[in-house]
Amino acid sequence: MARSGKQPHILNASTNLIGICFVIIAGLKITNVSDRTFADEICIVSAFGFLCACGFSYASLRASQDNDRYEKAADYLFLGSLLLLFVDVVLFARNAV
Repeated sequence: MARSGKQPHILNASTNLIGICFVIIAGLKITNVSDRTFADEICIVSAFGFLCACGFSYASLRASQDNDRYEKAADYLFLGSLLLLFVDVVLFARNAV
C-alpha cells in the first residue's frame, strides 16, 4: 500500500503540541491549580501520547517498505492525544476563571 505522506505533518504537529502540554503543566504548577484538578495529569498523558505518535511517525518515515501500521498507530495516537488535550484545556479554562 502506498504511503499517504502525512507522517511529517503528524511528526511536526505532535512535537509542537508536546510543547503546548508543557506550557499548560507549568502554568498549572506555577498557579498552584494542579492541587485542585486532574488537568496536569491528563496533560501528562496527552504529552506521552504525542511523544508516542512522534515515535511511530518517525518509524513510518524510516521504514524501508510500505508498511502503514506505524502510520496508522501514529494517526490514532495523535487523535486520541488531541482529544485529551482538548479536555485538558476545558478543565484548565474552567479552573482558571
